[in-house]
Amino acid sequence: MKPSGQKDSGDRLARELDWNLLRTFMVVVQEGSVTGAARRLYLRQPTVSHALKRLETRLGKRLIERGPATFRVTPAGDVLYRECVEIYGNVARVAVLTRDIRDEITGHVRIAMASHVVSPIYDEVLAAFHVANPKATYEIDVETSAEVTRAVLEKSASFGLCLVHKRSPRLEYKMIYREYFGFFCGPSHPLFGRNGLTLEDLKGYPAVSFKTDQLADALRPVALLRAQHDIDDVVVGHSSHLEEVRRMIIAGLGIGPLPIHVVARDLRDGLLWRLPPYEAPPAIDIYLVWNPHTHLNRAEEGLLAALRDAIDAKPLSDRIYG
Repeated sequence: MKPSGQKDSGDRLARELDWNLLRTFMVVVQEGSVTGAARRLYLRQPTVSHALKRLETRLGKRLIERGPATFRVTPAGDVLYRECVEIYGNVARVAVLTRDIRDEITGHVRIAMASHVVSPIYDEVLAAFHVANPKATYEIDVETSAEVTRAVLEKSASFGLCLVHKRSPRLEYKMIYREYFGFFCGPSHPLFGRNGLTLEDLKGYPAVSFKTDQLADALRPVALLRAQHDIDDVVVGHSSHLEEVRRMIIAGLGIGPLPIHVVARDLRDGLLWRLPPYEAPPAIDIYLVWNPHTHLNRAEEGLLAALRDAIDAKPLSDRIYG
């Protein structure tokens, strides 16, 4: 049993603490800097710094060690950050939960997904779920895979579909499908229409790619292939959206990676040309990601369950594309 003094102190903190300070602190940790947090929150940097100092003073704990070349979350800050994510997620879902109480038939589903997710399983489940539940509404946000994961972790998204580089112990994952990435060029490129090429032939040409095409990010197999064969010297453009990477490749800005099964029509229409490697291209797995601690409404629960069941119903061999 806690001493009465500790209980009174905790009650007083709950009554007097400005909850906006907790959100500001959470964003500072996520962005890794006060400057980044200020930009994301549309605040001035001194305002964010002052909020952080107020929170540390109120709690009597140093939360972040900061210096000219230092940014380190203290053990106390790490504990507080985890609690802030829970608090923020629960508060953000109040409107969804209360809406379900007023009208149990209508539910809103917010799906966060990477731009190049093309899955027959997902499309079929979404279509069937809409027919069975015509009053459910949907919001689909296209983000980077890291932002998808963050939205699911913060409970602002019902679930996500994305690439996964590092798994969070607080989330659940189920692989939807495996896709293969190939390198492509557009009609104006010197290599367009040429057969029998090798990876050596790609050296020296400008490239375009995804922002996650890095050795320490979600498209690591693609980045590793570039690095191993020295075909990443000049990157002239990058984007987090497949449509824009495709646009740059077709426009002739450079060679770039795309999921093979996604661009099959472009190959048939002569908008893209497949480049090596023709054998054993980089494999990327796409995951369904959800937060088991999120309180879902009926529409969210139903669609998530339908997706998980549809994935389990198909063997992996039927979920490999390209």
